[in-house]
Amino acid sequence: MSATDSRCFQPNFLEKAKIHVHLTDSRYKSTVMEKCTFASKENRRISLLTTRATKREEDCNLVQQKNRNQKDWIHFVGVGGCGMSALALLAVKHGFEVSGSDLKWSCFMDGLQQAGVRLHVGHSTLNIESENGSKFPNAIVVSSAVGQDNVEILLAKSLGIPVYKRDSWLAKLTENHKLIAVAGTHGKSTTASLLAYVLKAMGDDLTAVVGAYVPQFPGGNTIWGDGPHFVLEADEYDGCFLELSPYIAVVTNVEWEHVDVFQDEEAVKTLFRRFLKRIRMGGHLIICGDNSGAYSLLDYTSEGTKLDHANGTMSVPSSDTYGYNIITYGISSTNEWHASSICPNSKGGSDYILCHRGKPLAEISLQIPGAHNVLNSIAVIATVMVLLLGQRQVHELINSLKSHLSDFIGLSRRFEIIGKIHGRLAAFKDDFAVALSYADHVVITEVYSVREAGPRNVCGKDLTTFIIGSTSEYIPALDDVVDKLALEICKDPFRETIILTLGAGDINTVGPKLLHELQKRLCKS
Repeated sequence: MSATDSRCFQPNFLEKAKIHVHLTDSRYKSTVMEKCTFASKENRRISLLTTRATKREEDCNLVQQKNRNQKDWIHFVGVGGCGMSALALLAVKHGFEVSGSDLKWSCFMDGLQQAGVRLHVGHSTLNIESENGSKFPNAIVVSSAVGQDNVEILLAKSLGIPVYKRDSWLAKLTENHKLIAVAGTHGKSTTASLLAYVLKAMGDDLTAVVGAYVPQFPGGNTIWGDGPHFVLEADEYDGCFLELSPYIAVVTNVEWEHVDVFQDEEAVKTLFRRFLKRIRMGGHLIICGDNSGAYSLLDYTSEGTKLDHANGTMSVPSSDTYGYNIITYGISSTNEWHASSICPNSKGGSDYILCHRGKPLAEISLQIPGAHNVLNSIAVIATVMVLLLGQRQVHELINSLKSHLSDFIGLSRRFEIIGKIHGRLAAFKDDFAVALSYADHVVITEVYSVREAGPRNVCGKDLTTFIIGSTSEYIPALDDVVDKLALEICKDPFRETIILTLGAGDINTVGPKLLHELQKRLCKS
């Protein structure tokens, strides 16, 4: 977004103020001219009036020049989250004056503070006032986690300051770009990050915003550039992605989640179908054909899509049916882009053979583990081929993709190694696991909630009763979990033990705290 683009965020009351100043100045000039004509014989009076008029014009010009030199100010409410902090950092890079507030300090706010963002812990009307209450933001951007009764929002609305929900702001931010929106119940953070990383490594001057910390991104959760491509992790929560108009939409999978918003899986599918209708004419949908929820999105026309089991192929509607091209990917050979011969490698990731319409093209090696990341990487390959095929030869693109995919080390909180003690390791994984019953021991803490409204009908203690096949216990406080784990590990410190933390929010503090506690206890012994 250029400095010129930023003017579209000027609030109405400021525009009216500028017009009022202009009209007042014009009327004053007219009055001065009438007085000068009426008193044309009184040279001294004319001289006095002309001098005063000149002085007033000079003062007015100085004020207008000052206004032109001032940066537009954008304030972010709920700035501490990963997604909102990325938008705030991007606003800084675009030349805006930026401020933000949140209920508590987060690690993402450290980077914002270093970038010069004015930050506030807690919400207050004073957060959106400057110069003794004479200056206010040109726009307010609000996180989905913040209620409309927030005092900063209420004051902004009363003053006529535009208040944008995150989805509306993202729509404005991306409308002049070739937007690649990566959506899905799971895997969208990794897929969007991997795509942005690979494009950047291939020389693309793109912009990217993702909802996770990416160690290989210069901005942590953002990449800023001047090129036409914009990679965005598109969130379905609260219908956030329905304001977007993507050139390419990637759908990794569709399942029932965010139960506070969606009544059932069909409600999730209905929202995703609306999202697909936002794809620009002549654009592209890249969708996982292996996932039944994602695949079912293509059934909402009279023809839909059909899987020809006899021939092992997938029939996909033409671009005439939808107005955009459809490309499927997956592990199954029925997809246009697919993988074969998947096996673990020495880097902790997976190797596989990349195939296009049944034809082997290259051997791909990943550092990130799991079949789900094989799928994520194929989605990236399909997207890059759509974006860059007209600019480079196929073999050149494949070789470049092969090289850069193998260099990607992953996201924070996704199997992130925290440390080792006597050969043990602690790791993070953000997605909920369906295989808790295969663990030797499971510890459940209290449910973490940010955006969910209304009473909860389930707690962590209830979950322990559903785990079959392994011992489980409920420990609500995280500090008590650390103490429990440290005590158990210290009983047999040379036993190979893997600690895996799963969930959202501050569950990620358990790994570092446990590592620190074990270092204290075991180093003394």
